[in-house]
Amino acid sequence: MEQHYKLFRVRELADNDEDFVMALAATFIEEVPEDAERLKKAVAEKDYNEAYQAAHKMKPTIDLFELGVLQDLIEVQDWGKFTKTDMDITESFNIVIAAVENATAEIKSDFGL
Repeated sequence: MEQHYKLFRVRELADNDEDFVMALAATFIEEVPEDAERLKKAVAEKDYNEAYQAAHKMKPTIDLFELGVLQDLIEVQDWGKFTKTDMDITESFNIVIAAVENATAEIKSDFGL
């Protein structure tokens, strides 16, 4: 439990209300993998605006669950935002996607989702 994510800030936000913690975990499972797929497609197609929007949408949740990849996600976001055609974001992108996949699997297991 909590190997690929942390609940400290989630519990703090929820004021230790376990039903709210569960609701936040469920929201993570519903939204973040979908946004990650959107990001994968955008990066593959070099759709900078879509990559920016997907990464930007993911930021608060990635930060709240402390996946440890916020800086990498910001690099991907900025790649899209500023249309950095000369920048290779493959490494940062792969780090973000791996973290999302690991956290998603762990949260599903930990919360029975």
